[in-house]
Amino acid sequence: MPKQGQHDQEFLTHRWYAAPMRLLLLLLVATPALADAPHSGIAHPRTAPELSDIALFVMAAAGIWIVRRAMRARFAKRRAAPKD
Repeated sequence: MPKQGQHDQEFLTHRWYAAPMRLLLLLLVATPALADAPHSGIAHPRTAPELSDIALFVMAAAGIWIVRRAMRARFAKRRAAPKD
């Protein structure tokens, strides 16, 4: 029987886990160097929502939908469980 915490250490050292984590770390470090300048200093009037605004709205709506679906399933399971 492994000691407490030993299983977690073994999990974190597996090759299939370590390689993607290294890639994510590399992307996290390299991404700011590849970014464009934050702005030009000239303000332009907004005529429509930006793509990031639309993406944020879609992600928020998807998150709410997923949480509501999970809660419905949880309460349906509780309702279906036999009472002692």
